[in-house]
Amino acid sequence: MMFNLDPPPGFRGLDPDRPVRIYSRNLPHWRQDGATYFVTFNLADALPGAKKNELKAMRREWEYRHPPPRDETTWTAYARTVFAKAEKWMDSGYGRCWFRRPKYAAELKRAILHFHDRRYEIGCFVIMANHCHLVIRPFDSCELENEVGSMKSVTSQFINRAEALGGDLWQQESYDRIIRDEEHLYRVVQYVGTNPRRAGLPRNTGRGPMLPESWCRWINPEWKTLGWDFHDQQ
Repeated sequence: MMFNLDPPPGFRGLDPDRPVRIYSRNLPHWRQDGATYFVTFNLADALPGAKKNELKAMRREWEYRHPPPRDETTWTAYARTVFAKAEKWMDSGYGRCWFRRPKYAAELKRAILHFHDRRYEIGCFVIMANHCHLVIRPFDSCELENEVGSMKSVTSQFINRAEALGGDLWQQESYDRIIRDEEHLYRVVQYVGTNPRRAGLPRNTGRGPMLPESWCRWINPEWKTLGWDFHDQQ
């Protein structure tokens, strides 16, 4: 692809000259002040027990084959493999899939946009039945974990209260990655936008009976004026 879009205002990719903080839990996480991230977070039951055990077994095998120290390339390859497997399973519609219900999807959308342009900038997102993809740039002094955690906490309380439930609604750890540059950002935006199609979900076209959609997506209007949009036909 010939890439000729101007970068969105405020976008900053991975800067090789700035310090990066790295930590790992089940997945590796890189942090750099001012960077833009691609984040995926999912409901706790989006992966059934058997699939979670498969991921644990894969982690044990990977640790055996890649003893410390592990470089960035090794960690990145592992994270991509885990993410690809997990999303394929999530797109299959495991769990209660609370966000198929419009009122719960609307509450997650509200929570995502609540601090947009105040604590962080949202580039785009898609809300699926049991997970969400998000492009976000936290502002100075705002930590990614805290901002995404706030979105999850608010929606968890909302759904638990409405459904008379308790306990953790969301999986604790999210998948996240620093976006490298404008071309990487473009690919991420298209990936976010095409998730419903990859999952085989239809969209109302106006040519038949109107059906409730089981997903919603959003892109920053300021980005759209520069040509940043979902370039599919959904």
